[in-house]
Amino acid sequence: MKKVAPIVIFTFKRLNTLKKCVNSLKNNNLAKKSKIYFFSDGPKNETQKKNVLKVREYLKRIKGFKEKKIYYRKNNFGLANNIISGVTKVFNKEEKLIILEDDILVSKNFLKFMNLALDNYKKSRKVWHISGWNYNLDLKIKDDSYFTRGMNCWGWGTWKNRWKYFEKNPSKIIGSWTIQQINDFNFDNNINFYSQITRNLEKSLNTWAVFWYATIFKNKKLCLNPKVSLTKNLGVSSSATNSKKIEKIFNTNLKNQNIKKFKFPKKAKENSLAYEALKRQIKINKAKNLINKLISI
Repeated sequence: MKKVAPIVIFTFKRLNTLKKCVNSLKNNNLAKKSKIYFFSDGPKNETQKKNVLKVREYLKRIKGFKEKKIYYRKNNFGLANNIISGVTKVFNKEEKLIILEDDILVSKNFLKFMNLALDNYKKSRKVWHISGWNYNLDLKIKDDSYFTRGMNCWGWGTWKNRWKYFEKNPSKIIGSWTIQQINDFNFDNNINFYSQITRNLEKSLNTWAVFWYATIFKNKKLCLNPKVSLTKNLGVSSSATNSKKIEKIFNTNLKNQNIKKFKFPKKAKENSLAYEALKRQIKINKAKNLINKLISI
């Protein structure tokens, strides 16, 4: 393995989930070799200030990584602006990154998978995004990962020379995309990701992830996804108020993710089997509204 990729964590006021996120990372063998950056967003009001300060006191005490750097936001940036500006800032120093939010748990081999994938596809012009999370699909494929157009952001990585193309410009997209492009962007109109673009233009939504997906999509690039998810979002679990049918597609048991070696696809090409399976699962679960939240951040 070449140089280990730095980790970036974005946090706000959720101390309990942040602790779980950090502790799960420290269970990875590569944690001690990893540089880690934290971006602590500022409070919106006096009520939030106490919790933000608790988070910042904890950040100061964190150990177990090769190097630590903390950025404290004086004002409240909001999640989208915090991530966009934070990732861009760190890419002024680094060539590749692994990015997490503070409510993501990772498996013991998450960092291994991410680093191997970032090394493996570094020179591939077709690959722009590495995901640590994936939908719970029962796919009969030989590799441990596969490519699709879809971008998942519950633990992800990319390179400086890909992120430089990131653009958040909803009016430009709406003014230039064809009906066919919109259809393809929406997984053959099985889910309305495009509505997030229009809502950002209308200022009823302020998000970042759908624009990273749009950047990848319009440049005709691909995202690598693990066959079995290596991360878990604490906001989507058996304790959530969703039906069991909806939960199935999101359910992740990190204790089972003990792959010693990862087999990656040799060709950077969208896996049609996986793409069709995902569309089929969306229809079965009738989970369009919930899945749409995946990149509504």
